[in-house]
Amino acid sequence: MKKSIYAIFAIAFLLYILVFPQEAVQAAALGLGLWQEKLLPTLLPFSILSYILIHAGILDGLARTLHRPLRNILPISSAGVFPLAAGMLFGFPMGSKITAELVESEKMTLEEGQRLYCACNNISPMFISSFILNDCLGRPGLRLPTYFILYAPPLALYMLQNWNRRFSSPLEGTQKKPASMNFQIIDAGIMNGFETLAKLGGYIVMFAILAQMAALLPLKAPLAKCLLIGFTEITNGAAYTARQGLDFQTAYPLLMAYAAFGGLSGLAQTSSMVKNAGFSILPYIWTKALSAMLSFALASLYVS
Repeated sequence: MKKSIYAIFAIAFLLYILVFPQEAVQAAALGLGLWQEKLLPTLLPFSILSYILIHAGILDGLARTLHRPLRNILPISSAGVFPLAAGMLFGFPMGSKITAELVESEKMTLEEGQRLYCACNNISPMFISSFILNDCLGRPGLRLPTYFILYAPPLALYMLQNWNRRFSSPLEGTQKKPASMNFQIIDAGIMNGFETLAKLGGYIVMFAILAQMAALLPLKAPLAKCLLIGFTEITNGAAYTARQGLDFQTAYPLLMAYAAFGGLSGLAQTSSMVKNAGFSILPYIWTKALSAMLSFALASLYVS
């Protein structure tokens, strides 16, 4: 059954490119432009640096220090401090990627990693403020309430689901190993960073074309098409919704729901980042769906 669905999807994708080559090229160019202008310069250096910090052991002591004032507030181990902060600051899929790398390097338990990556993989503040608020909505002054609307739900869900748990790193209580930096780790970090960004570029191009395919569907209700495109790929969905002339009280909650869910493109990118760590994608989907509903409700209350 699953193979049949994939086959139908692949044939439809190929037919679209053959029948509408100009639209497909425009969508691919838009996706590549987003990757080159927004993701490559911001995520590549951080991806390389995060790999080096984790595998050189530089992060361990800093994480323990930062964990002390947080351990009675957040149900995370010292290893969870870095991916939680990175996921809020740099955007997906960095939160999931770092969490998976910590589990693979045995610095975080599988249970904590499975739970944490559902909460720490979010849209970056830079994308929210520059693209969604400024370019799409023309409301750059809404940064602070928007950050709360998008980041509070996944964090609150994580705390509610894990309020009675106390996670510990497998390395806690063991003898601290000195940090070790060498060119082998740096080289591996550079290759890991480029591999990560190359995967993201491929997914972004593919889902940009899928979003363009959705825009051509003969749906009579404009709102239904906005939802279909928005939950397929955020960038195209936000831009398409902003062009429909919807009132702000409708457009703002919709864009918050798209951003909180991350789109099917975000799910595919995240799944690619965590597959070697053994994480299940279903809890992540449920968390993102609940976060989207909560963000939509909060945004609706804010603009009402």
